[in-house]
Amino acid sequence: MSNFIFLFDLDSTITKQEILPTVAGKVGMYQSMYTLTENAMSGKVPFQQSFLQRVELLKYMPVSQIRSMVAEIELNQKIIQFIRNNKERCYIVTGNLDIWIEELIENLGMEKNTYSSKALVKNDYIQEVVSVIDKNAVISQIVMPFVAIGDGNNDAEMIDAAEIGIGYGGVREISPSVLACASHIVYREETLVEFLKKLV
Repeated sequence: MSNFIFLFDLDSTITKQEILPTVAGKVGMYQSMYTLTENAMSGKVPFQQSFLQRVELLKYMPVSQIRSMVAEIELNQKIIQFIRNNKERCYIVTGNLDIWIEELIENLGMEKNTYSSKALVKNDYIQEVVSVIDKNAVISQIVMPFVAIGDGNNDAEMIDAAEIGIGYGGVREISPSVLACASHIVYREETLVEFLKKLV
């Protein structure tokens, strides 16, 4: 058995869709959300700035409604199975808000192994964003060798710092910053999972 732990991005790595554009599409705000998301994922706009703008678009919606929508988002089942089979060594590192992804994370059984942005809620509405995750700060706490899997610009530092950094393009285009630093690039879920199994 290896001594690797595995850090997974959530959107377009574990999920088959970008979460916030999918939610926004159901309430008629897809294009605005898509543009903000793409600007962040490609590195045109700093992640924190873009994320706070995306939260503003959805703040008027009840948290419970968004949480239910997120829980219904389609997942990459082979990646999910790998995580479930190796739960004690897998972590989800996502910029998304804890209060929006809560049900999805619970369904995966990953409540104790998830790092995310955080918000305060009052009467089922976001009161304020408390923190936006800095993935670089998360990995600075990790002392074990790790494998990192992601696709967006905000994953690049995590992937660059990993012993094995994987750019995953099975759902969306991999950002140029990830392409520049990843040790491996994978475009098929089956190929990714087979490779990960060899590292366990």
